[in-house]
Amino acid sequence: MNYYDEIKNILISNEAYKQVKDYYKNRNDLMSYYNVGKLLIDAQGGEARAKYGDNLIKEYSIKLTKELGRKYNQTLLKNIRRYYIVKNICPTMSDKLSWSHYIELIWINNINKINYYIGVASSQNLSVRELRRRIKLNEYERLSDEAKSKIVNKENISIKDNLLNPIIINSNNKDNDIFNEKVLKELILNDISNFMEQLGKGYSFIKDEYPIFLGDRYNYIDLLLFNINFNCYVVIELKVTELKKEHIGQIETYMHYIDQNIKSIYQDNTIGIIICKKDNKFVMEYCSDDRILRTTYQLN
Repeated sequence: MNYYDEIKNILISNEAYKQVKDYYKNRNDLMSYYNVGKLLIDAQGGEARAKYGDNLIKEYSIKLTKELGRKYNQTLLKNIRRYYIVKNICPTMSDKLSWSHYIELIWINNINKINYYIGVASSQNLSVRELRRRIKLNEYERLSDEAKSKIVNKENISIKDNLLNPIIINSNNKDNDIFNEKVLKELILNDISNFMEQLGKGYSFIKDEYPIFLGDRYNYIDLLLFNINFNCYVVIELKVTELKKEHIGQIETYMHYIDQNIKSIYQDNTIGIIICKKDNKFVMEYCSDDRILRTTYQLN
């Protein structure tokens, strides 16, 4: 079999297809590159040998560059070969994402991680730039082990499972020690969309410094959000210290107030999230309310 001619013919056909079929050209791109990847593997004597020898890739890229253009260089052919390998072990790959999206994903060495980003990019219509940013910020690594396990096993995800740890907050000053809670809140409000994205899906912003009247004076909730997916209010409290037991009591009071005075009978009970500088698992172990969640923050 003349592998080179077969590869060239597929690529020529794909280029011609892209000129006349705009709607389906991404699907054809991926299908063509998959078929080329298979031929490259076969021509190199199978996947095991292909991993250790790129002489044929170099030879084909020189010919293709001369005959079809500079885009068919060694890097592209290696990416095509890698795409074929990954697609065979990663069933979630589909034509919902573009070739440019998959370039960001195929060299990740963790299949569960690839599957996670495919799901996120597809469901949230992420651009290539946004996908690259979220990979760079280690979004997958900031999920809990329990959340990762649920994703792999396709189990129902709770509001807790979507919460990243730590929450990355954009700041020009990365010295955590100089910030008070007011400054921390202002940094969050400067990029509230990015902040809510790291809490999970379905959040909408209601108000900062939300006033509630307790006893004979007002108290103020740092941030009050609502989660559409889970149909509940979410109280956010910010702490620039280690998590302390009194923080639990404070947020419980705020959650109870929202449940009694704000939420309707058609909404689920309020969730509380404490975002602190340093975790204290000992305190959380003695917190009996499973509606109270916690995570830490990190300045970026």
